[in-house]
Amino acid sequence: MVKNLPQSAKKSAYDYLKYLTISHVRPNWEEIMELEPDETPLSEEEKRQLKNNSEFVSWEEAMDELNLPTDTES
Repeated sequence: MVKNLPQSAKKSAYDYLKYLTISHVRPNWEEIMELEPDETPLSEEEKRQLKNNSEFVSWEEAMDELNLPTDTES
C-alpha cells in the first residue's frame, strides 16, 4: 500500500505507522501531576495559546503554524 502512495504522502504515512507502533505507550498522568514545574519561561506562542479559551484553530492559523502556504497567499 505504501508503494502506491504519492511521494508527497509517504512521510505522513510513515509518521502515522510509527505512531501506531508506539501508541500503546501512554504517559502516567499521576506521575506527571506530581512533578515540580520547570523554570523554563513560556514562549510567546504558548502564552497566546493559554489565553485562548477555544480549542478551535482556524485553517489559516493551522497552516501558518505548520509553515505551509495558504490559498490566500500570492
